[in-house]
Amino acid sequence: MNKIAMISLGCPKNQVDGEIMLKKLSENGFEIADCIENSNAVIINTCGFIEAAKTEAIETILETVEYKKAGMISAVIVTGCLAERYQEEILKEIPEVDAVIGIGADSDIVKVCKKALGGIKTSFYPDKCYLPLDDERLVTTPPHWAYLKLSDGCDNRCSYCAIPLIRGAYRERTEESILDEAVMLAESGVKELILIAQDTTKYGYSLYGEYRLAALLKKLCKIDGIEWIRILYCYPDRITDELIETIALEDKICSYIDIPLQHCSGGILKAMNRKGNYNSLKEILLKMKSRIPNLSLRTTFMVGFPGETNEDFEELCRFVKDIKFDKMGCFTYSPEEDTPAFDFNNQIDEDVKRHRAEILSDIQYTVTEEANKIRIGRAYKVIVDEKDDGRYIGRAYFDAPEIDSSIYFTSDQALDIGSFVNVKITDFNGYDLIGECMI
Repeated sequence: MNKIAMISLGCPKNQVDGEIMLKKLSENGFEIADCIENSNAVIINTCGFIEAAKTEAIETILETVEYKKAGMISAVIVTGCLAERYQEEILKEIPEVDAVIGIGADSDIVKVCKKALGGIKTSFYPDKCYLPLDDERLVTTPPHWAYLKLSDGCDNRCSYCAIPLIRGAYRERTEESILDEAVMLAESGVKELILIAQDTTKYGYSLYGEYRLAALLKKLCKIDGIEWIRILYCYPDRITDELIETIALEDKICSYIDIPLQHCSGGILKAMNRKGNYNSLKEILLKMKSRIPNLSLRTTFMVGFPGETNEDFEELCRFVKDIKFDKMGCFTYSPEEDTPAFDFNNQIDEDVKRHRAEILSDIQYTVTEEANKIRIGRAYKVIVDEKDDGRYIGRAYFDAPEIDSSIYFTSDQALDIGSFVNVKITDFNGYDLIGECMI
């Protein structure tokens, strides 16, 4: 039996695509290997969103090719966003690769892998609309939590973003499909569902003509076995009063919401083809904080967008100090070919971008440090993720897996991974909290 391994890069949405491919392979004669060394072939499921992601993907392909050159594996297959975006260029520049397929060819992964192992090169890029949204998956996250993908593609057309070029137009799953998968995940032992999409708050608009994330959340809350539901990738313009009320009233929905704002300057947001400004964004965020008890806000900001002045950046720094986000990611603008912003005047020097990112990250660290000090002495419901070196590692409602921080804690009794316990916070170390189980 051929053994195949997958290296999945980038966002959780790409990871779900990879899980669908792994399921198809496992049902069609392939054994899924846990590492390159135990495989005959390797799939690299790439990201191509920004320059750093492209660099990581290319480096991973080159490193994997070395295994092939050494005779340790027989084939290298490249899928995902980088493959969709650059297509023939990958085979041209790295001829040792055996197959490069676009996202619309994910359903053909079994055929592609068999050809690659048989020495036949494949290059295949069908329409993006053929990317499967609701096929069965071989879930690769820990047994107690999983991503639940609502849609794919994006119609927002932010001027810096290549996602519409790569993933295509916005498409969403039916409510029945999502709920059916959620039930299956719950029956398999999943206790925490993490809702993902390019824009989760748009859910319902395409199929039903109205925003229906709140209605979907209420139905998900009725599924036995699910204890936490977490929402990522929300768009600020679509945070409705109904959604705010639903998060506030439903016990299973974590008081946590991820809203990548990108900036707060009205001029920069307009150039990004996004709406809002300092005051309008502050208004919606404060409304959410006032209506949702103990709300944890996560956001992402971009610095160094073309034309960003010192005044724009200083406004962004004030905004971060003012709002006090629980979690904040910061990245520098990456000029992406075929996006409008690529040709904008007033591109910012790379050193200036990096310096601004460091400043903003330092401000956020101070905000986080102040929040962590307040948490000392308080107790939180924590999901146990793992045990390492005698300590347990878990998360409270204000931490999403893989992207946020953790709580390191001790317990006098053995704990099951995936269980919920109460943990009293005693200290912190950087972004992470330290505590002790209160059993």
